[in-house]
Amino acid sequence: MSVALLDHLWQSTMFALGAWALTRLLRKNGAHLRYAVWLAASIKFLVPFSLLTMLGAQLQPHLGTASAQSFAIFAANDVTTKLAAPASAMFAPSAGFAWWSVAIILWSIGFLGFAARWFARWRSVSSIVRAAAPAPIAAQIPVRMSASLREPGVVGILRPVLLLPAHIESQLTRAQLDAILAHELSHARRHDNLTAAVHMLVETIFWFHPLVWWIGTRLVEERERACDEAVLAQGGNPREYAEAILGVCKNYVEAPVACVSGVSGADLAQDLGLLTGRQ
Repeated sequence: MSVALLDHLWQSTMFALGAWALTRLLRKNGAHLRYAVWLAASIKFLVPFSLLTMLGAQLQPHLGTASAQSFAIFAANDVTTKLAAPASAMFAPSAGFAWWSVAIILWSIGFLGFAARWFARWRSVSSIVRAAAPAPIAAQIPVRMSASLREPGVVGILRPVLLLPAHIESQLTRAQLDAILAHELSHARRHDNLTAAVHMLVETIFWFHPLVWWIGTRLVEERERACDEAVLAQGGNPREYAEAILGVCKNYVEAPVACVSGVSGADLAQDLGLLTGRQ
């Protein structure tokens, strides 16, 4: 088991580095492409290559040639041998077993700690949603207002809700408010909360791996840029949009949970330069 895990971590690390190289090549393309690459790097941590090998063996045609069937049997036996051998070694009375036991204990402490943190933050957001009042704004998803918020955000995965700070309409012009609404609705259409929740799971399981947290930062940056690009592609005025973001960021408070999509996350100075045509 320890050998299989180390192989998986090594493979996922190389995959993440490959994703970084690919995003460098795509730096002049749309942010949604770079976001997809980073998301694939995140999901790779949840999918060992050994599992892909087993799935490939299972997908061989039942009426295939004898050679195809032999390959499937060989692949399945090879994976079983690799997984079973370290497992038997793990339960042998040795110093390796003691080391592995300590590693499991340390991982469990980190896993439970991060899981508890995410749960506490999610309960905080859920209480804000329950206390929020319906807003008289027509949109594809329910819109609510809360005095506890200073930044707009989309909350929820199966039934997303757009949360707005109370009296935000008095802080922004109508054009600026429409731009912010377009940004948030773009998050909902892209299902960003779902993909963010997937990476939260990756962070909770692989909390000890620094590249996991690095990928998380890249995901937030690219998802915000992707929504910015979507708003501008719909005909939004770049200057109005930049001023709307600045208006929100004057009272900026970071969203307490990563799967709450807001207007912040990317490098603000760089993005405002891009939005207004200055670099």
